[in-house]
Amino acid sequence: MRIANVVIDVAASSIDSLFDYEIPSSLEDVVKPGVRVIVPFGPRKVMGFVVSLSDQSEISKLREVESVLDYTPIFTEELIHLSKWMQETTLCFRISAMQAMLPAVFKATYEKEVWMLAEDEEFPEEWKNVSQGREVFPFQEVEESSVSPHQVTKLVQEELIDIKYNVQRKDQVKTVTYVEPAVEEYVLQEHLEQLSGNARKQREVLAFMTEHYEAVELKKLQNELNITKSPIQKLVSEKLLRFTKKEIYRDPFKNHVIEQSYPLNLTKKQQTVIEPIIQNINNNQHEMFLLHGVTGSGKTEIYLQSIQRVLEKGQEAIVLVPEISLTPQMVHRFKSRFGDEVAVLHSGLSKGEKYDEWRKIHRNEVRVVVGARSAIFAPFENLGIIIIDEEHENTYKQEDYPKYHARDVAKFRGTYHKCPVVLGSATPTLETYARALKGVYHLLSLDERINEQELPSIDVVDMRLELQKGNRTMFSDLLVEKIQERLERKEQIVLLLNRRGYSSFVMCRECGETIHCDNCDISMTYHQKKNQLKCHYCNDVKPMPQRCPKCESDAIRFFGTGTQKVEEALLQQFEQARVIRMDVDTTSRKGSHEKLLNEFGRGEADILLGTQMIAKGLDFENVTLVGVIAADAILHLPDFRASEKTFQLLTQVSGRAGRHELPGEVVVQSYTPDHYSIELASQYDFESFFKKEMQLRKRFSYPPYYFLALINISHDNHVQVVETAQEIAGILAEKLSQESLLMGPTPSPMLRIKNRYRYQCMIKYKRREEVDQALREVLEKFKKEINQNKIQITIDFEPYHFM
Repeated sequence: MRIANVVIDVAASSIDSLFDYEIPSSLEDVVKPGVRVIVPFGPRKVMGFVVSLSDQSEISKLREVESVLDYTPIFTEELIHLSKWMQETTLCFRISAMQAMLPAVFKATYEKEVWMLAEDEEFPEEWKNVSQGREVFPFQEVEESSVSPHQVTKLVQEELIDIKYNVQRKDQVKTVTYVEPAVEEYVLQEHLEQLSGNARKQREVLAFMTEHYEAVELKKLQNELNITKSPIQKLVSEKLLRFTKKEIYRDPFKNHVIEQSYPLNLTKKQQTVIEPIIQNINNNQHEMFLLHGVTGSGKTEIYLQSIQRVLEKGQEAIVLVPEISLTPQMVHRFKSRFGDEVAVLHSGLSKGEKYDEWRKIHRNEVRVVVGARSAIFAPFENLGIIIIDEEHENTYKQEDYPKYHARDVAKFRGTYHKCPVVLGSATPTLETYARALKGVYHLLSLDERINEQELPSIDVVDMRLELQKGNRTMFSDLLVEKIQERLERKEQIVLLLNRRGYSSFVMCRECGETIHCDNCDISMTYHQKKNQLKCHYCNDVKPMPQRCPKCESDAIRFFGTGTQKVEEALLQQFEQARVIRMDVDTTSRKGSHEKLLNEFGRGEADILLGTQMIAKGLDFENVTLVGVIAADAILHLPDFRASEKTFQLLTQVSGRAGRHELPGEVVVQSYTPDHYSIELASQYDFESFFKKEMQLRKRFSYPPYYFLALINISHDNHVQVVETAQEIAGILAEKLSQESLLMGPTPSPMLRIKNRYRYQCMIKYKRREEVDQALREVLEKFKKEINQNKIQITIDFEPYHFM
């Protein structure tokens, strides 16, 4: 008896294990590890993933696998192992780990279709009875026929048919209708000669098809002959022509002109840096590299030439870039070098585009993937290198379950495939840099810009002195002067604001009341476009009040600075300036991010104003001034990484200026200019910042000296959440050794979100095993309450957000 060990598609702790199902003899050839199956589960039928096969089970009477959804596995053996590893390291459900690896289309409900890839005569008789000459038909008809699953698998393997999943919305596989001859060329010719003079349109169609005698796109044929579908339809009904549907990939780059680029000559420094990477590739060796290079030092060329070597060996490459710097510029660099070998995966693509890009990878039609965090799961089977650019970015950490970090997944895959993993950054995280200094990672340094251009000079302006001088605007005198100079010289400016929305909050000047969200303990943000207040946590919306809801005063005002407000102030101060604003509001529509950057690149605007999304990855030769408004906005958040994030952001955005022939300048405006993160960023002094920050981390027992685990407890009853949090802290205190430090329980910085009260505990630890054991005990103790959704307990290892 053959048994399938199945992970059930239900995320619940009581179901988080493998279930055994007998494989009926009719499906024995088809059920393999990595395919999805439909199985009976209790009274219903559910989807499941086969992760292994076995010959025996502890259960005496097994239920059978009902049917198979895939005729080729969608999970490789490695990805099945990876899902188990993620389950163990992030304490998530196995099914959550598996779902995280797949495009959204696989999580939908779908119908299966058969697509015929060959002529009828190549098929056995019982198959012809089902297909009846159709190009596409429902798979259900095959299941109801005498055709065996073994025969279906054979036809798929021989590439005579393809099984496709059609989501009910019908938007997954894109097709184009073609017209092709259904008879020999001479038969068409004979029919053309016999047609009466009245059938003029049909004659034109036949003449065209006789001359070209090949499949032609229906729309193209109609346009070419300036006709309707009717005459073509008539010839199809007479079995002279036939309609066929051909699948086409949705190509997010079809309107882009991408010129071929070629490898550049490397500088001596670049050559020194690339050698150990190439050696690893040649020797099939796994090593973690940290490529620490200043902005503009030519890290991308090293990535490209390393990938070139991997492709020459017949292997594949994954390149991760942060979502916000996944600009068209970045994608173009890889597309221009490797052309159609590249697939792109990021959140800007539609579900259909993502599905098509994923299928290109799955079918081995591409060998390079460039994408954001989830591209780390690309189903390659012969990886030769993994590159993580801007490795310090916190977007590489998934905030929902499973809470994995792409760097850890890259390390797992690099070890499995015996290939190098390259982490690149001008401002690596302290944890990564500390590992490189200890020799855990191999440190490679590039400390000069590629064109030997000087890094732009940085002026830090003390905004307290500006206030004393009577300057109450949001721009310092120095920044105004520098912007004016650039406008006169027809050079471009990038302005970064560390916020979003029109104003941070709304307050009454009479009584001091701020307008809070009814569901969350947070002030609402004003959005001018719709004249409304919005909570950025639960998305609740309120109209902007005319009077204070508490004291009825009309002295209600906006406080704080948003990009819209800066844009208005800019246009007042510099009437002739053309401004492009890039923030969450202006880039929410598909393609808008790219459209705005292209306009700026073509010189259609003088100033690019935006939030963090403009700090990275942009390379415009005419940008000679970068201004940072409110540089210290993140310094005051309850986050031990606040100084590090400030240093990184200032260094990254400064790198946007003077990248080509023209020299660059940076003006940083701050109310705490003497803070070491701002002072050292203005000197590009990463080493000194690292030393200073490490002293503080050591003193307060933070990473990299300790690992962290954050336990969040939430409940809709305040008393209940406090009691549960105390009980959890009690269990942890009992189980953890003296070596670990337990902090809390304390209320979360935002006590209430979406009407749920939130408390947290933090563990600072050295050894993971004892923490795992203690946390598993906590989850087991509250298993019933969690399953009934009375209480939520989330565990985040190496957390990036503490709010």
